[in-house]
Amino acid sequence: MKLMAIRGPSCHEAKVAAAIVAPIKRAGLSESAITFDSAAKRTPDPGDVGNLIVRLPGSFKAPRRLMSAHMDTVPVCIGSQPTRKGRLVTSRDPNTGLGADNRAGCAVILTALLEILRQDLPHPPLTFCWFVQEEIGLQGARCVNRQLLSRPKIGFNFDGGSPAKLTVGATGGYRMKISVSGIAAHAGGAPERGVSAITVASLAIADLERNRWLGRVVKKSGVGTSNVGAIHGGAATNVVTDDLTLLAEARSHDPKFRKKILNAFIEAFERAVKRVKNENGDHGKVTINDRLDYESYRLKNGLPCVEIARLAGLQVGLEPELAVANGGLDANWLNAHGIPTVSIGCGQINQHMTNEALDLNGFDQACKMGLILATAAS
Repeated sequence: MKLMAIRGPSCHEAKVAAAIVAPIKRAGLSESAITFDSAAKRTPDPGDVGNLIVRLPGSFKAPRRLMSAHMDTVPVCIGSQPTRKGRLVTSRDPNTGLGADNRAGCAVILTALLEILRQDLPHPPLTFCWFVQEEIGLQGARCVNRQLLSRPKIGFNFDGGSPAKLTVGATGGYRMKISVSGIAAHAGGAPERGVSAITVASLAIADLERNRWLGRVVKKSGVGTSNVGAIHGGAATNVVTDDLTLLAEARSHDPKFRKKILNAFIEAFERAVKRVKNENGDHGKVTINDRLDYESYRLKNGLPCVEIARLAGLQVGLEPELAVANGGLDANWLNAHGIPTVSIGCGQINQHMTNEALDLNGFDQACKMGLILATAAS
């Protein structure tokens, strides 16, 4: 409840990290075991704190395990006022999300760590990591200092919905920054001299929609999704807008098809910029900068991390189901870093929405699974 109430959108997780560190220190863990990496200085958007990493030596010999979750929330959760009604937690303010995505995950692995310290429970070598900037492209996991993780062999990432859902695969995603340059002119006195960047973008988006490259994309060659999520530009109604920036994304489990979606965006904007001309025949220009946010992955059945997670779910009375997600998770990059990682839900409902909620029955089961996964010998 305390963690969900903290303002901590992407790049502003310092207060969340401080709230996690405080009870760890009170439980008696040496400060030498607690560290922050410099990931926030290497991400595309600098943040106020890096990934929080806590390492414990094992009380028995076994491969090191990673327990992870992310600290940031989406902007709609700023101002969350968590309130409990029975076994459900929601935000008292109907205009904000709750922030259970992913403060619930943070609390699950924090609970496991605190119980190990308070009860002096036997455990394998453990690394706990609270990642930053997950919601803006998994940047904390991408830029994590892998040396500070101490080479874990398997990982368990707490993020998602029901704890019965074990996510063993996820889609890959490209992020695009589209810059459209037009020609400014007086919108009342000489609009014919201008080239509207807004018109160019509108034509390109309409083209993508008409040819079914926007939203859910289903073609003979593959399946994916795309979205134009933000548009910034213009300052006055009496000026033909000469500068516009759009933020967009393309996702697919198939890297080749994801590239086709990206190419469809490039071609649509190139066609649009050539169509819009002023009285002199001049047109604007478009620049698209894209980057791979995360690559898709799919864990094979029978891997130790999958089997251990499945058995933990059975121990707490669940019927675990293996799932493949159409969204990105920190596990995308953990698997890319060579750490086979399963993601486990924590009872979150309607993530990224104002009616987000936390099912406390699911959360309790996730906490029990977290402790099992952090202490089980195999």
